[in-house]
Amino acid sequence: MSSNAALHPASSKPIERTPRVFVTRQLMPTVEDRMSELFDVTLNTADAPLSRKELIAAVQNCDVLVPAVTDAIDAGIIEAAGPDLKLIANFGAGTEHIALSAAAKRRIIVTNTPGVFTDDTADIAMAGIIGVPRRIREGTALVRRGEWSGWAPSGLLGRKLSGKVLGIVGMGRIGQAVAHRARAFGLDIAYFNRKPLPAALEQMLGARYVESVDALVAEADILTLHCPLTEETRGLLDYSRIASMKDGASIINTARGELIDHEALIDALYAGKLAGAGLDVYPDEPHVDPRLIAHPNVMTLPHIGSATAEGREASGEKIIANIRFWMDGHRPPDQVLEALIER
Repeated sequence: MSSNAALHPASSKPIERTPRVFVTRQLMPTVEDRMSELFDVTLNTADAPLSRKELIAAVQNCDVLVPAVTDAIDAGIIEAAGPDLKLIANFGAGTEHIALSAAAKRRIIVTNTPGVFTDDTADIAMAGIIGVPRRIREGTALVRRGEWSGWAPSGLLGRKLSGKVLGIVGMGRIGQAVAHRARAFGLDIAYFNRKPLPAALEQMLGARYVESVDALVAEADILTLHCPLTEETRGLLDYSRIASMKDGASIINTARGELIDHEALIDALYAGKLAGAGLDVYPDEPHVDPRLIAHPNVMTLPHIGSATAEGREASGEKIIANIRFWMDGHRPPDQVLEALIER
């Protein structure tokens, strides 16, 4: 337990006790051990997602809540919070699962952990960017079924990457990391963002700005999504935009499942409009539509974009740092100031 007094951000009066910290999911052992040393911490040793009722009970009896992407911290939960809840220290960069406006009204600080999963998520995106055009899932399944009859000149033909257009929607940290990797494969990198990158950065990444999502979607041979989920981006890839894509194009999504209208995606896959898809996220996790699983060229991953030991430990360390800054009466380094975040 820490002997430091925490400052109440609403009144700037010290709390003469160790802050009570409630962690909703199991974190790395080193992180949980350090939290136990510093805080009066309640851990989720079972690592099961908490119900809404359990989340309400948690926020009524803690100073700091440490939620994850599986926790929908809506306005009702925040309104039900006890008077001591003054910090929501989110595990991960995305905060669309937290009602930021409701937190602001209650003068509850929200922090996140940006940057630590950038390379990890970009690596998984590249797995789809390479694997879907080269039909990796089909090839793996063929061998595992014992049906591979040997090399053949026309066997399991895919598409080469070099010279193809990679369209990147969202050019924040992860989008830029994907562009950096994709350049080595000879891909023509085009992107859409809320605003263009500086010319020097575009030159370094070998990327060119496209004026609209519609134009980028129509041009891309491979489209990869790296934008946050907002009301504007929900259903970003709908029937109309998917229909405007090139025949034989591919879609990669490691951001949020709700960015894609999955009925539109499934229809395009089974009609042969799209060659395949690489998905690490889904709109109703952990449910994955059986039609996606059954399609021979859809790579279905279990939301592992950030799943490295190094990244998860670094994220936990950022959470601890944010809590300690708050305890000392300082603004946490990763305080979320607005709902729209460049990921």
